Amino acid sequence: MRFESELERSAERLDALLGVGRCYDVIARDLRAGGRRCRVYTIDGYGDDAVIERVLAHLLSLPSAEAETMREFIDRYVSFGEVDAESDVEKAVTAVFLGKTLLLADGLDECALLDAKQYPARSVDEPASGKVLRGAHDGFIETLVVNTALLRRRIRDPRLTLEGRQISEKSRADVVLCYMEHKVDRDLLEELRRKLDAVDIRSVSMGQESIAEAMMKPQWWNPFPNVRYTERPDVAAACVMEGSVVLLVDNSPAAMLLPTSFFDFVQEANDFYFPPLIGSYLRILRYVVFALTLFITPVWYALVKSGATEGFLHFLAIAEDYEVPLLLQLLFAEFIVDLIKLTSLNTPPVFSNSFSMIGALVLGDFAVQAHWLVPEVLAYMAFVAIANFAQPSYELGYAFKLLRLLLLLLVAALDWLGLALGVAAIAALLATNKPIAGRGYLYPLWPFDGKALRALLLRRPISRENT
Repeated sequence: MRFESELERSAERLDALLGVGRCYDVIARDLRAGGRRCRVYTIDGYGDDAVIERVLAHLLSLPSAEAETMREFIDRYVSFGEVDAESDVEKAVTAVFLGKTLLLADGLDECALLDAKQYPARSVDEPASGKVLRGAHDGFIETLVVNTALLRRRIRDPRLTLEGRQISEKSRADVVLCYMEHKVDRDLLEELRRKLDAVDIRSVSMGQESIAEAMMKPQWWNPFPNVRYTERPDVAAACVMEGSVVLLVDNSPAAMLLPTSFFDFVQEANDFYFPPLIGSYLRILRYVVFALTLFITPVWYALVKSGATEGFLHFLAIAEDYEVPLLLQLLFAEFIVDLIKLTSLNTPPVFSNSFSMIGALVLGDFAVQAHWLVPEVLAYMAFVAIANFAQPSYELGYAFKLLRLLLLLLVAALDWLGLALGVAAIAALLATNKPIAGRGYLYPLWPFDGKALRALLLRRPISRENT
């Protein structure tokens, strides 16, 4: 559907599509520019009033405005830089809802779109997750243009490409593919483009998660995350410089880092703000903590259940008698920890200290005195709860929790055979998990790449070869 040269007919169509008179925040104004009738549309709260006022003041002062096309009109009379002509009505309506200002002129069958928008935005403070002791303390926000500027500020290379796209005809959400032109894997880039073009969802209200789920094959039974997210511009810039693709989504402060493998989750910004030896130690420590959070309670439960806590393992034995079955104690402690996490999200800050004290008493001393839990269960679950914060991915933390529960149930049913079957099931889930794009979820272990695997296990010094 295209614009018509008669202002009244085009304005009538736009009034209906934009909801003029029906929506209080849609502003439409008639004016004359050099004897030519014009009409301006904008969304209240989106437009930069100072820029719009200067453009309109200049148009109102024109003695004449002769032009055969809107492009000629723009070139002659509009001094603002971010402006373009558009002939498609639907695209123009979408642009207005994105914050642009639309200008119609009588006798011209196109409109002018001025990108004079100013979204309500918060400051680029450091995100709550992923804090660092040294380094930058800024973070992505919900405004796409600010996020791309944070990347440009760090990568001042003309080969940095920020490829803008719109997702589906229904949602028309803005996304940006960020990559280095000379380093990106072309097959990966084309695969991502195809998947983005195939996305056709009604709404992206959940931001990058909605788009990620639309791009992935359904694997609801596999708890491992297929995408790594970050709210730190320095992390996103480092991934881009390494040849990865960063996907930014409007209205979302988290960037998607693609491709993603399981081993990517052991990397953290703090590793690179410390010397290589310390960074390597932190990374290896994170691997150890990953293994402990997954296996510490199932293995301890298997040892106690099989009576293997005698002799040199006597320190693992339960010193007190207990009435509640040990499996129920472990499951109860797991659910209580999750309940405290969920409740803390909805607790007003003024009550947070009181809530922490109540939670500690209920889960600690009171639970032991009431013979709900034995102290050993509390000790192991406290370690697991603390160790979960050693890695920055919430999704991976909950994947470990679900798999830990599975291992506990299998040990309760089949003892050590159940633990072996559970480990085999976890290996199968890792091997069959399908990421959005890339060589595989277990890369560089499978397919094997020794150089890439060493880079993930150990923090290498920065040199000319790896910059």
